[in-house]
Amino acid sequence: MRKSVAVCETQPVTAQGLRSVLGASPDLELLRAFDSVSSALEIAQSFRPALLILDKAFGSQAVLDVLAALRTVEHPVAAVVWGVSITEAEALRFVQAGARGIIRKSADVETLLVCLRSVASGATWMESAMFHEQRLVRRDSRTGLTPREQQVAELVGQGLKNREVGKELGISPGTVKVHLKHIFEKTGVQGRYSLALAGLTAAAESRQIPAMSSAG
Repeated sequence: MRKSVAVCETQPVTAQGLRSVLGASPDLELLRAFDSVSSALEIAQSFRPALLILDKAFGSQAVLDVLAALRTVEHPVAAVVWGVSITEAEALRFVQAGARGIIRKSADVETLLVCLRSVASGATWMESAMFHEQRLVRRDSRTGLTPREQQVAELVGQGLKNREVGKELGISPGTVKVHLKHIFEKTGVQGRYSLALAGLTAAAESRQIPAMSSAG
């Protein structure tokens, strides 16, 4: 059974290209294409697509608002955000807001189809090249951390800044910075965004959802 896909896209030509790509797919089909992100909630409620592709060009905040609104829809819709340029910080915010797929428009057709099929199957999928080839480390790589380092890693993974982590744990921002240095050395994670993404991967696994995939 083919999974239906709806798209909110700023460029009609790009939307037409998606229609051609999905038209040749045996398991995916483009249901409708819209040129307004404000239609996203109505699309989800009225047309009940399995997947909804959102163009980041509508604006990061507009996309975040749509992701929040999709949580209220009775019929589950898996959102994929794509754009010409998506930073690590933006990707993290989108996933934390509920996006199930993140991919750049420069990806080849095969990568796009892998992304859509993975998300349709219940996975969370991201393009590894988007993170400058940083390695996403799973939770089992944190076994060598001290209890305090585990706490710091968890809070940073939730998006808290050093000052907020310090306030939560009753320690100074400088001490948090030292703990982070040790965490990065022990786990091999390069940066707080990768640490947060690793936490999201583990959260997905705990819900028995396939872990984040990567391409590139």
